Amino acid sequence: QVQLVESGGGLVQTGGSLRLSCLASGGTFSEYAMGWFRQTPTKEREFVGCISWSGDNTHLPDSVKGRFTISRDNVKNTLYLQMSNLKPEDTAVYYCAASTLDYGIGLYTGRHEYAYWGQGTQVTVSL
Repeated sequence: QVQLVESGGGLVQTGGSLRLSCLASGGTFSEYAMGWFRQTPTKEREFVGCISWSGDNTHLPDSVKGRFTISRDNVKNTLYLQMSNLKPEDTAVYYCAASTLDYGIGLYTGRHEYAYWGQGTQVTVSL
């Protein structure tokens, strides 16, 4: 069973950048496809990006494409989300998640496809 711990959140001005990290422990990190989601008090948890086991394949929704980059380092057991040109609507708690699924090319966009979740890290973008 893998444990996930996010870090790197904080307060940033509009147009600024942040890099979130998600450190995995207790499992073989490279065996999990990974994803990032975010949630606000008024919205359901929203898909932000996903990456395949080796990192060869990634997918991000249109809402963040061109501004966010997802990557992983299987030696450091760490997932990353590089966020740039941040907007106030990016304000949310960001969660990383690990999937045990092994079909397709390892890109999973649904919350139900992830078995393990971190505790979240707050990102606040001010005007």
